[in-house]
Amino acid sequence: MGGRGGLARWDFRLLWVGETSSKLGSAVTTVALPLVAVTHLNATTLQVALLEAAVWLPWLVVGLPAGALVDRWPSKPLMLLCNAVSATLLISVPVAVLFDALTMTQLTGVAFFAAVATVFFSTAYQRFLPAVVDTPDLPAANARMQGSESAAQVAGPSLGGLLAGAFGAATGLLADAVTFVVSSVCLLRIRSVQPRPEPVAKRSIVREIGEGLRYLVHDPYLRVIAAFSAATNLAGGMLQAVLVVFLVRSVGISEWTVGTFLSLVSLGGIAGAMAATWVSRRFGSARGLIICELCTAPFALLIPLTGPGAGLAFLVAGGVMTTAGVIAFNVIFGAFRAAYVPRHLLGRIVASTRFVNYGTLPVGAVLGGVLGTSLGLPATLWISAAGTAGAVLILFLGPIRTRRDLPVAAGELSGVRS
Repeated sequence: MGGRGGLARWDFRLLWVGETSSKLGSAVTTVALPLVAVTHLNATTLQVALLEAAVWLPWLVVGLPAGALVDRWPSKPLMLLCNAVSATLLISVPVAVLFDALTMTQLTGVAFFAAVATVFFSTAYQRFLPAVVDTPDLPAANARMQGSESAAQVAGPSLGGLLAGAFGAATGLLADAVTFVVSSVCLLRIRSVQPRPEPVAKRSIVREIGEGLRYLVHDPYLRVIAAFSAATNLAGGMLQAVLVVFLVRSVGISEWTVGTFLSLVSLGGIAGAMAATWVSRRFGSARGLIICELCTAPFALLIPLTGPGAGLAFLVAGGVMTTAGVIAFNVIFGAFRAAYVPRHLLGRIVASTRFVNYGTLPVGAVLGGVLGTSLGLPATLWISAAGTAGAVLILFLGPIRTRRDLPVAAGELSGVRS
């Protein structure tokens, strides 16, 4: 990587390995967590949906103050603390299963508080990455991170299903806890020094949160992308809330098969990460965002057609294409945001963006649970798919549609038609 030579390359590799390990564990948990609820606690569709909502609710509850606090604190110690909290919480689930003491309240609490740690870790990570990677190398670093995350999402669900079938669903959460230990070891070995946060002792956190939100709302690029992502995640939250229940109870496939097919869906993420840089260079970063979604989001309409046997091909085709579009979009947008947003505001902008984007996921999950209970699982999948396909139109409401490339600095807005 860039101008800092071997140290930067070595430190980035450590960060990359640690994050890939953690993402592998998280991908295992995406399958293991609802399977624990379904198999150990015989949870209803609504209970599984509420469990899914608990995973994303912290972005609404603590997402904004997390951004302001992360801008005040050194990132690396905070990331280590978050890893320790997450590992401890996850280990508590298989221990409770061992003693036949697991309850839905504990499982939901673990999901929520581990997600709180994830909010702080993820926000701190976005501030820490520019300390490890030179700015010109951020697009390549983001592409590599997204690629390995997608690879983890391919292996993780299958591993989660395999562990669930062989040793019980709670074993997947234990495996996830181990990956947080690996992540912490890698972080401890990173030698790059992050610049000290600017002193803000006399400033109100509320004021800092307000600065981040105002920047997001007033910026013509960030607000359109945030609105699009929020709409997409609302539909995606509905899908995530009911998909595992639908596959196990309606389609009638085994735990291991659920993991295997969700792994196949995640192959789209690898394709999207590999294609993102080429798309951005060939068509421009602004056009690339629109192309990534316009060419993939309509495939979500295949997912509700999923059925037993050959009907599972609809899940794979629809999932692969929509996942490819999401990951390619994230790679292009992540590089844009890291270079575009002023460094002293980056933590708050990341938190504000995710507050809006991820804040709709728990709403979607609860909505999915309610609709799944009242209208049935297939109807809920159709509503989710229609929302995913239709959300692309939001990208045409702002200046992104008028440009070939996104600006490289916040002041570069001349010549843009709104």
